[in-house]
Amino acid sequence: MEIIRSNFKSNLHKVYQAIEEADFFAIDGEFSGISDGPSVTTLTNGFDTPEERYQKLKKHSMDFLLFQFGLCAFKYDCTHSKYIIKSFNFYVFPKPFNRSSPDVKFVCQSSSIDFLASQGFDFNKVFRNGIPYLNQEEERQLREQYDEKRSQSNGAGALSYVSPNTSKCPVTIPEDQKKFIDQVVEKIEDLLQSEENKNLDLDPCTGFQRKLIYQTLNWKYPKGIHVETLETEKKERYIVVSKVDEEERKRREQQKHAKEQEELNDAVGFSRVIHAIANSGKLIIGHNMLLDVMHTVHQFCCPLPEDIINNTSLAELEKRLKEAPFNPPKVESAEGFPSYDTASEQLHEAGYDAYITGLCFISMTNYLGSFLSPPKNHVPASSKLIEPFINKLFLMRVMDIPYLNLEGPDWNIQVSWIDDTSAFVSLSQPEQVQIAVNTSKYAESYRIQTYAEYVGKKHEEKQIKRKWPEDSWKEIERKRLNQCISCALQNHYYCTKSPTATSTGRKRKLSLSQAEAGSEARETSDLEFEQTDSCAEPPTEGRKKTKKFKKMKKDLSAAGSISDSSAKLFEVPDTW
Repeated sequence: MEIIRSNFKSNLHKVYQAIEEADFFAIDGEFSGISDGPSVTTLTNGFDTPEERYQKLKKHSMDFLLFQFGLCAFKYDCTHSKYIIKSFNFYVFPKPFNRSSPDVKFVCQSSSIDFLASQGFDFNKVFRNGIPYLNQEEERQLREQYDEKRSQSNGAGALSYVSPNTSKCPVTIPEDQKKFIDQVVEKIEDLLQSEENKNLDLDPCTGFQRKLIYQTLNWKYPKGIHVETLETEKKERYIVVSKVDEEERKRREQQKHAKEQEELNDAVGFSRVIHAIANSGKLIIGHNMLLDVMHTVHQFCCPLPEDIINNTSLAELEKRLKEAPFNPPKVESAEGFPSYDTASEQLHEAGYDAYITGLCFISMTNYLGSFLSPPKNHVPASSKLIEPFINKLFLMRVMDIPYLNLEGPDWNIQVSWIDDTSAFVSLSQPEQVQIAVNTSKYAESYRIQTYAEYVGKKHEEKQIKRKWPEDSWKEIERKRLNQCISCALQNHYYCTKSPTATSTGRKRKLSLSQAEAGSEARETSDLEFEQTDSCAEPPTEGRKKTKKFKKMKKDLSAAGSISDSSAKLFEVPDTW
């Protein structure tokens, strides 16, 4: 059944009846987007802890809008051995109830909108005829506004410009409003004197002026008239004054109150369905429903909660559990037993630590009781609320496995860290391996490979190292010797190229550029030098080194290390 704003009220009883009769419900939601930052695959991955997944979705998904809510109620028919289902498809949109209502802002994600459009989603039903809603805090504020308005109309409210003794008279009306109020009073007097007219429609005015009118008439005419604010087709508000007796005035006030309650219920809108589902206490199922549940709570109930316990060390935990939303329990030592004083900490004394641990347990279990309907201030140790935590030993400083289960299978993941950034992860169910590998294909911050792939790559690396041929090692040695020769020739060249050194009867300038150094060195390597400067090497030693370098070059050329092109001699070496 399709439910929109125009048929919501007329079908609400059918929704309530389906909820009351159902054995369980299935829910699903459609959203205007999923992630306002990272891609979906980056936002959520298979290695998130529950806390990390929750925080990611809370940060990056709650600015989107859940604008279609699916509800299917299942009831088992024992007579015919089949389930009877009642399905509802709600289009919801946070249309402002009045000028003071919250003006909800939300974002859209193009990929989500495109996907829904391709599936035939009717966006006009959302934006033009979506069912409005308020969360619990917004509903509370709106009801307070109505209560204040009603008290003002009855003359019992704490109004502006009203003296402490309200029963006597209001304080002086502001100068710029005196003329306006005097004209209203004159019209009221004429109405009361007239035998024909029963009602008077005042001109549209501001909210402040309407407040002054209510204040003045409640003081001046406590009986005999009924005052009510109405709205024109153009959404302009005006006041209607009617001559009535006391019985008629009360009847109209009751009608007005009933109308206000109906308006409030209309404003709460679709949230009434969520409240009925929650109050039923029946099983709710969904497919990958974390995001559905988070949006449902966020939009129709209350803001998503923060983590309320961030530090589990005993001292910090005890301090945190003294603050809201927790309440420290009342305890008293039995007669004949010494009492502890938490004001003077005695941490790491076994008895005191046991005492503090018990206080923390009581505070946390009682906090769980606040979620029951009706809430309970005391949750006994035998309560079913505590059963999910029984025989679970918390594992401190272990991020991957939260607890050790003493009466059932443990978590099926074991992690052995190799270093700070890599680890071996073992799964008890082999079919989960491929799921993990497929998940990592789109990851940006980590990479997964199977153990077989890991071992295979390590084997390949070893094989590559072993397959180095003997010629490759000779080539490395030739390159190393080539570098030594280059360095030696360059050193000899720069040593002999002093301003007074000569070569073939002409002087050369010392060049610092690599190209020039290589060019001149090639010339020098084939020359014999005559040293004329006293600081240069003796001629005999210079000739000996030159002959030695020529011989080394000749031997290497014969081995194929140095080509005929002398440019190879001074190339930048591959390995230093």
